[in-house]
Amino acid sequence: MGFLIRQMQLSDLEVAVSWAAQEGWNPGLYDVNSFYQTDPNGFFIGELDGRPVSCLSAVAYGETFGFIGFYIVHPEFRGQGYGWQTWQQGMNYLGDRNIGLDGVIAQQQNYCKSGFSLAYRNIRFQGALPQFQTNSNSLLKASEVSFNQLLTFDACFFPVPRPSFLQAWISQPGSIALVSCGEETLLGYGVIRPCQVGWKIGPLFALNESTADELFRSLTAHTNGEPCFLDVPEPNSAALNLARTYAMTPVFETARMYTKTPPDCQMDGIFGVTTFELG
Repeated sequence: MGFLIRQMQLSDLEVAVSWAAQEGWNPGLYDVNSFYQTDPNGFFIGELDGRPVSCLSAVAYGETFGFIGFYIVHPEFRGQGYGWQTWQQGMNYLGDRNIGLDGVIAQQQNYCKSGFSLAYRNIRFQGALPQFQTNSNSLLKASEVSFNQLLTFDACFFPVPRPSFLQAWISQPGSIALVSCGEETLLGYGVIRPCQVGWKIGPLFALNESTADELFRSLTAHTNGEPCFLDVPEPNSAALNLARTYAMTPVFETARMYTKTPPDCQMDGIFGVTTFELG
C-alpha cells in the first residue's frame, strides 16, 4: 500500500487529538467536534500501509484566511519525509490564503523556509486559582445574547468571521461561555473548557482590563482549584499583567507566524488566544 495522505473523517481526528495530548499540548476533552465542523475538508492524515503516521489540520476560514495546526508525526516515523509530504498537502489545500500558525519555537526556522514570518510570541501561563467570589449582573451566558452580535464582536479580534467554529465552541460540553454587556454593546466574552489536564480559557477578548479581569475571575470560579491555562499574546502587556496578577507562571510558548501581512486584529483586546490549533 505504501504511504498515502487522505482527508480525515471525524473519527480520525480523535487520533490527532490523542497524539497532541502525548506531545503535552493538552487539548480540550471535547474539541474534536468544534474543530471538525469548522472545515471538514481541512484535516489530513498520512498512513503507511494503513497505519496512521502523520497528521495536519489546514483549516480554511472562508476564501482569505487559513490556519495550520496538529502538525505531528508519530515518533517512530520521524525523519522519513512523511511529515513534509503531509505539510505540503495542507499548504496546497489552503492555496493563496494568508495562512497562520502557532509553531513550537524549535521549528520556527523550518516554517520560515515555507514562507512564514514571525509576528509575535504567544505565552502559555498556568496557575491553580482559588474560587473567586463573583457577583456581577453584567455577565450573561453566551447563549443569552444575539449570536450575530457575538460573531461581530469576535471578528474584531480574529482575522475573519468564524460562525461555524464559534457556534460549536461556545456550546462545547462542560464548557462555560460568558459575555460582558455594556449599555449598547458587548464589552467582552470568554470561554473556559475542560482539558486533558485542568482547564483552558480561550478566547478571552475584552475592550478593557477591568472587563477582562471580571471575566477571568468568573470563568476560573468553575475550576475547583484545578490547573488553569491562559495563552497570552506577548505584545499585549495588559494581558501579561493579568496572568501575573494571579501568580500564573509561563510554561510554554509558540511563534505566531503568517505567510502574508499579519491580520489587523485588535491586539490590545486579546487577553487569551482561542486555541493554538485553529487560531
